[in-house]
Amino acid sequence: MALALTPEIVVVFVIVLAALVLFATEPVPIDITALGIMVALMVLEPWTRVSPSEGVSGFASTATITVLAMFVLSYGVQRTGAVQILGRKIAGFTRDDETRQLGATIGVVGSISGFINNTAAVAILMPMVTDLAHEGKTSPSKLLLPLSYASMFGGTLTLIGTSTNILASDLAARLGQQNPAEFGELHAFSMFEFTALGVLVSVVGVVYLMTVGRWLTPARIPPREDLTAEFGLEEYLTEVVVREDSPLVGRTVRDAVADTDLDVDLVQLIRDGRSFAEPLAAKEIRAEDVFALRTDRDTLVDLIDAEGLDLLPEVEVTEAELAGGEATDRSLVEVVVAPRSSLVGESLASANFRDRYDATVLALRRGPEYVRKRMDHAELQVGDTLLVQATADSISRLNVNRDFIVAQEIERPDYRQSKIPLAVGIVAGVVAVAALDVLPIMVSALAGALVMVVTGVLKPPEVYDAVEWDVIFLLAGVIPLGIAMEQTGAADLIADLVVLSADLLPPIAVLGLFYVVTAILTNVVSNNASVVLMIPVAAEAAAQLDANAFAFVLAVTFAASTAFMTPVGYQTNLFVYGPGGYKFTDYFRVGAPLQLAFAVVTTLGIAYFWGV
Repeated sequence: MALALTPEIVVVFVIVLAALVLFATEPVPIDITALGIMVALMVLEPWTRVSPSEGVSGFASTATITVLAMFVLSYGVQRTGAVQILGRKIAGFTRDDETRQLGATIGVVGSISGFINNTAAVAILMPMVTDLAHEGKTSPSKLLLPLSYASMFGGTLTLIGTSTNILASDLAARLGQQNPAEFGELHAFSMFEFTALGVLVSVVGVVYLMTVGRWLTPARIPPREDLTAEFGLEEYLTEVVVREDSPLVGRTVRDAVADTDLDVDLVQLIRDGRSFAEPLAAKEIRAEDVFALRTDRDTLVDLIDAEGLDLLPEVEVTEAELAGGEATDRSLVEVVVAPRSSLVGESLASANFRDRYDATVLALRRGPEYVRKRMDHAELQVGDTLLVQATADSISRLNVNRDFIVAQEIERPDYRQSKIPLAVGIVAGVVAVAALDVLPIMVSALAGALVMVVTGVLKPPEVYDAVEWDVIFLLAGVIPLGIAMEQTGAADLIADLVVLSADLLPPIAVLGLFYVVTAILTNVVSNNASVVLMIPVAAEAAAQLDANAFAFVLAVTFAASTAFMTPVGYQTNLFVYGPGGYKFTDYFRVGAPLQLAFAVVTTLGIAYFWGV
């Protein structure tokens, strides 16, 4: 029964192994890895059996187009400010009650994630949740991890909740069409086909996060009294005054900074009772100027000796002082480096952050660790949290920049609140049309995206800004890998091995095994890549066991949509990593029991609703 290990299968396995290593280690962005996979499959066509037309078929896939349209729909709702308004109403309800805060966070993001992309839902709600925590004197760490987890299981409520669901639907439909004799029960998912199962796992998830999960989730970040205190800057911020005999007198700030090798940042200039922040570079230094500095004590001693400065005694530089002043309207905000940020791999110095964004970075937090020495030369990573001092205008520009997520609620005067009924109505229409099978989901989603523009909810250029192009290229690149696995027999061979190893197990145990294997894989590599690799194998295994292939495909889909055990398993986990101050192990401690509970509940739920 087992297939021979042919040269074609060996080549595909080598490509799969290389893909898994690259997805897990990310020496290059995952979308570039996906494009590399696509090119390799076409170049090696004699072995992979993927023709050029099949190699680029991912770009024309209904899954890819549907996901693209859903990004536009989600962004349309986001631009109206509807979610932010909802957040303010929630804040009024929860006040300083942590149980209410946690329940509201889970309930809102879980519900929203069923109808707009769950990654977008977390990006929109994270500032609201952070403010909610601080205003209610709750550690944001207690709310942000549940925010990410709830967005994941909320995404299992409908077909459009995650790109994973849409991709799995497309793969299942293709398998059913190509081999109806073997996979006759496989088809494209309907809008609410697995909603009952989604509700079941969501209820389990909510109960867990409100009880055991709440107890396991650490309070890494204290409730904010002062941002300088939260980032531990008391020992790193101080004020000095320029003496009459200082060699700095008469020089510009730019020249003075350029000529020193010491690790020091000029944060603020105080002259004649007035405060100045950015831009400082062109200002000429005068005697009696007071500078707020970010540096360590040893460097401060060297600086005072070399540059003719005096330390101001008993000065405590606080958030209020850094934000005050007559000349500027400055604030301190936390800014998170987004997953597809152009700053990833750059340093603050190489990116020329201060001049480029007219803002000063006072501290850098990576998970629970703080980077304080030579901070300007630290290579930025996804999820890094920067403590930024900037004017209101600069913060607004950071807020609309897709390189960042500002982790505090920022008022945007350009929200199109009058378009809220239209945006919500368009999304509801897309869902209704697809649910009633009037039009396929791809067509209804594209139509909805078009109506968003025609009715003025979105401006035409914003359509391109709305799309997360790395996800689109990832989908387009990995879809041909599934084709190669099917056409070379690689999926059949893996299925044979799984069935042989599970010879003594009943089909329901094998179903659970597929959930566990997919969940582990997803916690290491991309969720979409996991679906592409595992669905053909699951379907083949079901056929060999004479089991329900749809049940096996659904187990893989749900497992790939819920990656709780690592910060790299899902984009939303990375979003909250820095702002929550989490350790890598926190995800395993809180997520592993939830993953195990979901493995049991999902397997039993599928067996109950669809049979095995």
